[in-house]
Amino acid sequence: MDNQQDPLHKTDPTSAPGWEREIIEKLAFAAITEQTRARRWSNFFKSLVFVYLLVIFGMAVYPSIKEDLGGDGKFHTAVIDVVGVIAEDKDANAASIIESLRDAVKDPNTKGIILHSNSPGGSPVQSAYVYEEIRNIKKAHPELPIYAVVSDMCASGCYYIAAASDKIFVNPSSLIGSIGVLMDGFGFVDVMQKLGVERRLLTAGAHKAMLDPFSPPKADETQYMQGLLDQVHQQFITAVKTGRGNRLKETPDMFSGLVWTGEAGLKLGVADAYGNDDSVAKNIIGAEKIVDFTQKGRFLDKLAGKLGASFGQAIGSLVMTPAIR
Repeated sequence: MDNQQDPLHKTDPTSAPGWEREIIEKLAFAAITEQTRARRWSNFFKSLVFVYLLVIFGMAVYPSIKEDLGGDGKFHTAVIDVVGVIAEDKDANAASIIESLRDAVKDPNTKGIILHSNSPGGSPVQSAYVYEEIRNIKKAHPELPIYAVVSDMCASGCYYIAAASDKIFVNPSSLIGSIGVLMDGFGFVDVMQKLGVERRLLTAGAHKAMLDPFSPPKADETQYMQGLLDQVHQQFITAVKTGRGNRLKETPDMFSGLVWTGEAGLKLGVADAYGNDDSVAKNIIGAEKIVDFTQKGRFLDKLAGKLGASFGQAIGSLVMTPAIR
């Protein structure tokens, strides 16, 4: 019988030349295919997460965008917070409040502005800046009412600002007034003597260490600082009288730093009527819809600050110091 190969017999693949290379290529292609498939799935899930976050972001900012663009075209009442201590490094600072006021004025659908006031006061300089801005707005836009609405407290620097408004609305239990100025500190001279601590202070200028808490007070320096406080106090008084006019029923204690309830404030003319944000917006201004223009509370403004001024404009259109406290 001839030694012929069985036709059903399969050739051993390892007997063919170059079989190793062929297998390696197949394995390499399989690995590449698997990596491509994994990368596609990874990109798919990343895109899915991105879309999800985009939707959540859109839902979060849509109300603000709608408000910034004028909403549905109806008039609204702009509310701006004057809340907390008034100081340059606090939320209630002149730059933020003024910018909020200007944004509200620019909006064509703003029918009136409410200063939501709840502050014990603070810097006389910051308060004066806002006071002057309100008066300038009233001169440029006499048809646009600006009202101060007091919740718990509107004292000192806060009242300085409120005095510039057209009217001041309070709750009967609100605290209002405190038309005065203070400067506070501590003296440690006796404590240092008891502890046997010696104060070593060198200055160039006779009054450079004025009111140093570790040195005995000097009568002339105390008198000088009192004069400065009196000047700031007089500026405060002038601002209140200018803003309130003949509505004030002056008493000997009116500018002494006393505070009054809202009920007593109405009798003294330091406030005009009872009301809250909603009632003033609806019944006085005539625009029940309230839009918050407070700069610190607007999500888009915070985002714009991080993304850059130009992009932000596109979206946003989308030691002791005297204190009025």
